[in-house]
Amino acid sequence: MTHFAVVAPPLPGHYNPLLVLARELAARGHRVTFVHMADAARLVAGKGAEFAAVGAADHPAGALNAYVARLAAPTGLFGLLGTLKATAAQTDMLCRELPGVLTAIGAEAVIADQTEAAGTLVARHLRLPVVSTATALLLNREIGVPPPFVPWPYDPTEKGRVWSKGGYQVTDLLMTPMRRVLERHGAAFGLDPFADGGFSPRLTVAQMPRGLDFPRSELPASFHYGSPWRDAASVPDADAPLPAAEGAPLVFCSLGTLQGARADLFIKVAQAAREAGARLLIAHGGLLSEGEVRRLSGLAEVRSFVPQQEVLERCRAAVLHCGMNTVLDALAEGVPLVAMPIAFEQPATAARLAYAGAAEVVPAGKARSGRLARALGAVLENPSYREAAGRIAAEMAQGGGVKRAADLIEQAVR
Repeated sequence: MTHFAVVAPPLPGHYNPLLVLARELAARGHRVTFVHMADAARLVAGKGAEFAAVGAADHPAGALNAYVARLAAPTGLFGLLGTLKATAAQTDMLCRELPGVLTAIGAEAVIADQTEAAGTLVARHLRLPVVSTATALLLNREIGVPPPFVPWPYDPTEKGRVWSKGGYQVTDLLMTPMRRVLERHGAAFGLDPFADGGFSPRLTVAQMPRGLDFPRSELPASFHYGSPWRDAASVPDADAPLPAAEGAPLVFCSLGTLQGARADLFIKVAQAAREAGARLLIAHGGLLSEGEVRRLSGLAEVRSFVPQQEVLERCRAAVLHCGMNTVLDALAEGVPLVAMPIAFEQPATAARLAYAGAAEVVPAGKARSGRLARALGAVLENPSYREAAGRIAAEMAQGGGVKRAADLIEQAVR
């Protein structure tokens, strides 16, 4: 059987689905080891995979907490540039240290998430078979599709193509620190780091279904849309009994693992839900203070963690920041959304939800309780949103989930 090394950003949004994949591969007799800075071991411990640490010199204890704090903080242009520089430093460290560690642990293949370019580049350098995963919005570039970091709608006209081309040029400018890191290590390895878009030519397997993407015409034959990677071990325990499905419409709100401390946004959503005549259940991931929880509890039910699928089965709508995992969980249950994107690829995911007809979009920076209430009222009252979400749910039900992803990976490295 095969020993897979997994290389991905050390964040729950990426690690959690990849751990589901790791458990599926382990059940088939394979061995799976995640590789990153030592702090990332806590994301893997007790979850069915091994871990190997790298980067002790420049990413010591506490480095991951500092990086997460940077990601969670409100960012203007300078904040964004700082985040991109910190991300490039991680990639630099991985390019330097992965070759030795992968050799030492006896890795026979690499699973490289699209959002960490070092995985594919180092695997090619070591002549190891590599497959790419898209746990978030896919990053495959196509001039007919806006970049995956902008809120632009799909526009197949020449004007739209011009805008998209300009968007990619700006993206390339912002990504200069990362490009320089990859060019430097690519030259040392004797490789073009941007061959095949920087992804595996063997296989890219995504969590998201085709129905959640804009129309595309340039994806390689090795790319496969899919459906969420979930298993029983990925479902958290509830803090308390879940709200009943009966009564006023139940709405779920989550801002993910990075933005769950945004009490200001939760309050606006709670006020909007009350105005729309709905009950609200908030999951904040343990990031709100006791005082903030008490304040919110007068407006909504507030929990640290909930089993999302079970909750969403009872919901008529959800208000989400557009992190891919929670979006997929909602759509899998045919639940329409009020998309409230905050940062990173979230505005682009929201644009795709709007294109699919499954969401109303209210950017977090423009969120007011009245505007949120109108959007929530539309999603609750207009059946077209639930019908659109239902179409995507039906597609995902046939997507095969983690088992199909594991099948494809086994075939690609066999």
